[in-house]
Amino acid sequence: MSEKIEVGSVITGKVTGIQPYGAFVALDENTQGLVHISEVTHGFVKDINEHLKVGDEVNVKVLSIDEAAGKIGLSIRATQEAPAQTEKPKKPRAKRQSAPIKMEDESAQGFNTLKDKLQEWIDQSERDDLIKK
Repeated sequence: MSEKIEVGSVITGKVTGIQPYGAFVALDENTQGLVHISEVTHGFVKDINEHLKVGDEVNVKVLSIDEAAGKIGLSIRATQEAPAQTEKPKKPRAKRQSAPIKMEDESAQGFNTLKDKLQEWIDQSERDDLIKK
């Protein structure tokens, strides 16, 4: 790999290949790196071919260099200014009204704690008329 390429540097390169997951960019005659699809531009990229084509000259920022694997991670997005955040008008949420809860007596049906039900289940498990034979 070239000695002059360092993480954080911005270099002009040429797109040499496009795959669904990203674009390969030649940085010099002997070195190329990959711009992952998530690093092509700000926002969601469904089809990389809508943003790049083979032969395009692009400015890329070096994100990572893996000398052992011979891989260079690049970003076009990091060389561009982020678009201004536009506030989307918030839709008013419909307010839900709940029915009032009535607590009449504890023997009424409803949710019981495990502690309350445990003894009932133990008793049921010991009854012979409930055991299938």
